[in-house]
Parts: sequence; structure tokens; C-alpha cells
Amino acid sequence: MTKARIAHLAGPTATIQNTPPLVTSNKARAKHKLPLLTNPDGSPARFDVLRSQRLAAPVKVYVEQFSAHPLEADAAALYAPPDGYLDAAGVFHKERQSAADKPVFEVEMRPEDGLYPLPYMAVQANGEAWEEECAAWGAPDAKARQGFFPDGSRSFEEIDRLGIGAEGTGNEISKLADVVFYRILPPGGFRSGLAADRRADQGEGDVAEERRGVNFFPYKPYHLAASPPRPSLARAANMVQEILASGQYDGAVWTEGSPTNEETIYWLNLVIDTTLPICGNSAQRPQGQLSADGPKNIVDSVGYIASRVWADSDGRDRAGAVMIQEQRIFAARAVQKGDARPGGYVATGAHGGILGASGHDGAPLLHYLPTALHTWKSQVNINRLPETVTGVRQGASGVETVTVTIKQGGKLLDNVIPKVVIVKDSSYGADDYEPDIEREVDLIAQTKYMLEKTPLAGYVVEGLAPYGSMTSTARTQLMIKAAMSGIPVARVGRGNAEGFVPTHDPLFIGGSNLTATKARILLIACILKLGAYPPAADPANPTRAEVAAIHAKVAEYQKLFNTH
Repeated sequence: MTKARIAHLAGPTATIQNTPPLVTSNKARAKHKLPLLTNPDGSPARFDVLRSQRLAAPVKVYVEQFSAHPLEADAAALYAPPDGYLDAAGVFHKERQSAADKPVFEVEMRPEDGLYPLPYMAVQANGEAWEEECAAWGAPDAKARQGFFPDGSRSFEEIDRLGIGAEGTGNEISKLADVVFYRILPPGGFRSGLAADRRADQGEGDVAEERRGVNFFPYKPYHLAASPPRPSLARAANMVQEILASGQYDGAVWTEGSPTNEETIYWLNLVIDTTLPICGNSAQRPQGQLSADGPKNIVDSVGYIASRVWADSDGRDRAGAVMIQEQRIFAARAVQKGDARPGGYVATGAHGGILGASGHDGAPLLHYLPTALHTWKSQVNINRLPETVTGVRQGASGVETVTVTIKQGGKLLDNVIPKVVIVKDSSYGADDYEPDIEREVDLIAQTKYMLEKTPLAGYVVEGLAPYGSMTSTARTQLMIKAAMSGIPVARVGRGNAEGFVPTHDPLFIGGSNLTATKARILLIACILKLGAYPPAADPANPTRAEVAAIHAKVAEYQKLFNTH
């Protein structure tokens, strides 16, 4: 099998690209006369934690024979003799000198061998031990370290070097693929400046200092957490489109935080015009932590891409963007995080969503294929979006239409990504028995802001399951008024609804069995395709013709929702 060539795309808040805090080892604490790490009862810690590090110079070590497994010695007759023996003074001899000599293997470990698990010997500049990411609890950014990697190269190297496959061998990624690493919305950043060679590789220009929340997006330390804003959707779309259109790759792996990856992978599924597979991966536990799940997910994505099980008879991806988690292949439209544990992903809508398996015994396989349009088939992919669409804004005499440029040079503009707000409805929400619109200050203010500041905007109503309807008369009336003002409104059922939202109400888009978060992503893409509704001159009192025009526009939206 020919090796695949894969682009790794680093996304935000990625536990899968994170490590537990680098804590000063007891070897270092003893060396510097610092208090030792102990167990909760005060007894000495049994072992030092070993962290992946590089040797600075070659070193020769002696490994005790039959120490790799408790039953190696039980089959001693099957083994060749050791390299030699260590006497009581620790001197190596080729031949045994006495019965007390210890049989050993002689190993020369060299820097070029790769990473080795070793005690972490660093201490702080003030001589204190490192106990967490920060120099002290709650320390400012200037005194905080990062556990997140700036791109995927280190985590992929650790998987190849330290990960052990089912057959007892390693190099689980590099034996299948060559990987090139890109920083799209990375979880870690170069706060002291990005090296010139890395700037050139990433096309990022001169970056004197990368900033949290602007150039990189970690969730730890928690008091310094940062998530990407809405314009980042344009950056992700533009960069991924350019990378996959380059002709250099057979597919891509996108890594992101486990609660949010389901949204981004669906966004890529909708807007990236590519015939190549895109695999999303996340993890519930950082790399190197006990029972980390991320490395296996990444290896399974690499195996999926290399297998070409995704390809149709013309070599085009037939499954669309997928999430591969715990050996299951999820359709991007249907995947949802249900729990913070390995295996915690579920298929939404209760009507399928798991397409097949990757990483079980044998080659990856697909049992089902999505009928929803995706990537190169998608009607809202970046190459099928228009250069301009119609938006709405509040004018002096009412709601007016405006022309909004959404693309230049084939790339999405980041300042026009539609603002789509999720409105969650619940029973017993009204303040009194008589509906009072003026009390619904949140929706009034939100719609006012949209019409003043964001000409492309929309609402997703998470209402009753599965109907998507709202229990509050006042809030329903405000959503009708928003639609009459030119703002698209989609409705979905609450939570992970199994049913399908009816489409008999021509004022609202039926969100089928999508979750509210997935419906929001689809509505963003649809607004970029279709623009705003034609607003009524008086949204509170529309004419019959104005209502009919909005019905026609809703039907266009509904067609996209039904097929994507």
C-alpha cells in the first residue's frame, strides 16, 4: 500500500493536543533540596512520573534481562544469551564472573533515536518546584506555561515513538502516512514570537507575539481560557479549502476540543469544496495521561484515510467529513458529545449516524453512507457561495435591504459571518397569564442589535420536542416579527430529539432532527448562500404580498435544510 499524504489541521481548545502539567520530579526536588511529592497520607511517592524528552548526548545504559514482563524468565530457554553481565560493583563484563552477576543488555541511547520517557528536572526561576501550568495558582499570562502544543507535530511524534500497536510494534502513523502540519486555530501559541521559518511555512507573515484568544485558543489554565470568535469560521474555511485544493494531500485530520468539534466538523462538511476525506478527532484525556484516548483516535483516522474505503468509483469522498472516535465513524451531521469519557460520543436524531468502523480488527469499513449533501456535493460550499447577498438593517423609516459582500478573491470575509443566536424555550416561562411582549427584553434587545449591527443574522429556536414550537405566545410573536424583519428563524426540538420538526409553518425553517448547535451551523452557511428574507415595510403589520415573499424565501431555506 502506498503511503498516504495527510494534512493535520490544528483546531482550538484541543485536549487531544494537550498534556498534563509538567510537574517537577522528586529527583529534581531532592537535587535542589525541595519538599518531595508525597501520597495523600504523607508517605513517599512510589515513582517519579516520566515525561517525553530529548537526550542531549549519547548515553550507554544496561537493561536487566527478563525485566520487560514477569513471565519472560519462564521461557528463558527460548531466548538468546544476554549481551553481558554486571558484577556487584556495576562493572560490565562479556562473560559471567560469578553467580551473583546480573545478566543485561547493553544499549546505546542517542539523541537521534527520538523522545525518551525521563524524569522532569526543571524548576522555576525562583528555585521553587513546578506544581502546575502557572508559577502560582491564578498567575497572570506572563507567568503561565502552556500544556497545549502549537501544532500537531509533537503529539504525532510521541504517538509514533511511544505508542504500541496491537502487534507490539510502533510507528503507527508514519508507517501509513506522511503528515504535514498546519496551524488553523491552534490551541497553543508562540508568545515570545514565531520563528521566521515557521512563519514562512504557515504563511502567517511577521508575528512578533502570538496572543491568547487571537492567535491561539487554549482552555487551560482555566482563568486564561480563550475560544475562537465567530469570524474564525471564515479563517478555518479559507485555510482548509486552500490546503485541500493544493493537490498535495489525500485527506486531512482536524483536531479540536471534544465539546465543540462536532460543530466545526459539520461546518467543514458544509463549506469545504473537496473530494478528499476530512476526519475530526478529539479526546477526553490529554496526551500522556492515564488511558489517553486521543492517540488511538488519530491513528484510526490515518488508517481510514490511507485505506481509501471512503472513495467512490471516481476516487471522490462518498462519506463527507466524519468524526472518528473510539473506533466508530460518525457522520459529521449526526455526531454529538454526550459525556466526558472515552466513548462519550453519540449519534443524534436516533436515526443512524454511525457509518462504520476504523481501528477494529481488520481494515476500516463503511456500512452506511449519508444522503445529506456534503463537501464537493454541498450547495453551500465555499465555491458555490455568491460574492454578495442581501442583508437587512434598521433604517430611518423602517427595515432596509443592503448588499453585503461575503467573498473576495474566492475567500470568505471574516467580518460578515452571520450572527445566529440560539433561543432555548421552556415551559412555565411567562411571567403572568397575559402575554406581555415588553417583558421579553432579551429577544427585543437581540433583534434590535442584529438590525443595527449585523446585516446577516438569524435565530435557531430550540422548542418542544420534536415540533420546535415555543410555549410562550409573546416569544413566538417576537420570532414572527424577526422573520418579518428579514431575519431567518429555524426551529428544532429540545435536546437530542428523535423526531422531525414539521415544516407546515411557512414562516419558520424546519430543522428536521438537527440539534440546535448543528442547526445554527447550517443556518450560518445558508444565510451566506441565500441572504436575508425580504423584510416587510412594517414587520408588525405585513401585507399579504410581503408575507408571500417571505414564504417563498423560507422555501429556499427549507430545501437546503432538507438536503444538508
